[in-house]
Amino acid sequence: MLHNYAFSNFQSFRERTEIDFTQSRKVPLTDWMTDAPTGERVSKLMAVIGPNASGKTALIKPAAFLAWFIGQSFQNKPEAGIPVTQHFAATGEPSEFEVTADFDGKLWRYVLRCTPERVLHEALYVKRERFGYVFIRDWEASSASYSVKQQDFGLAAQEARKVRPNASLISTAAQYGVPLAQKIASATTHVMTNVNILGRIPMGEQALTVAARHFSEHAPQRAHMERFLSSWDFGLSGVELQEVTVNNPQEPDQKIWMPFGKHLIDNKAYTLPFIYESSGTQAAFVQLARLLYTLEIGGLAIIDEFENDLHPHMLEPILGLFSNPETNPRHAQLLFTCHAIEVLNLVGKSQVMLVEKDQNCESSACRMDAVQGIRSDDNFYAKYMAGAYGAVPNF
Repeated sequence: MLHNYAFSNFQSFRERTEIDFTQSRKVPLTDWMTDAPTGERVSKLMAVIGPNASGKTALIKPAAFLAWFIGQSFQNKPEAGIPVTQHFAATGEPSEFEVTADFDGKLWRYVLRCTPERVLHEALYVKRERFGYVFIRDWEASSASYSVKQQDFGLAAQEARKVRPNASLISTAAQYGVPLAQKIASATTHVMTNVNILGRIPMGEQALTVAARHFSEHAPQRAHMERFLSSWDFGLSGVELQEVTVNNPQEPDQKIWMPFGKHLIDNKAYTLPFIYESSGTQAAFVQLARLLYTLEIGGLAIIDEFENDLHPHMLEPILGLFSNPETNPRHAQLLFTCHAIEVLNLVGKSQVMLVEKDQNCESSACRMDAVQGIRSDDNFYAKYMAGAYGAVPNF
């Protein structure tokens, strides 16, 4: 499970900013939380709210970036840069990232300092009685090479020194069959997201076909999806998936999966290509492909503009999938941004990040329970709308 992550000098955030999922033991245990194997109490959900262009998407991007960099950056082309963008007032300074998560019954911490050109410092720590390093990798400008020291990591020293500047030691070691690196790299594939370095991946026909292919390969999730959509969309009785041939002269036999909405009218069945269904039904179909998979494997979903195209009444039942022990037996987590302030009626103050941007185009964020004077029995929605917590649009 993700416990926390922090970063600095990344997009609109210049100063160090932390997103902390851990909860005080004084906070009553609810269905939105779980006790991790390592002993910490951790939230299953974190909502990010704030005005347009305040930096909400930039706040969640580092979590998605770290999952990719740790586990898959070896696939980066040798000449490619590292996809990080510094704050434009600090372009000559490196970006820094840190993430702590429990994995394999232990608590791990990964640290990265880099520029778009290269890794400057990379380290992995594991907590026994206290945190001790597994490896530390540093760029030495004087010799134009890396120095690497390891403790029980397992990558040959000569290979460790040759790791490309734009790839992580972990993702590279996984290619050499290092067992710990392979386990960690595999765990990073449990992160599902709709953001990349450019922002939210747009909804469209391609997203529908990707979701349809996913459900064609996961029958139990498909059954759950049909049940949820039929209960949320009064005109939908089910979803039919068809593998259809694409009119592509370069690949005459190319096939893709397409979803069709099933409708009953006077006991007669009709099907409608999903592209003609409501935008809300399409959005729920695509979201469920990500969320149901995350729930099944106990992973992390990072979703930007969670409520996009969804009816406000759909917000609670979808979020409820993560609080319900029956639908979330593996304690999957959800990190999301949204403009639907109604979410404040559903979660606690320690499960909300407030984001603002100042006149110097510098974003800042804090967890709502860090704002002085907020009581647990406050009407969070009413007080936020009244401007008591900040992070609201200025008109």
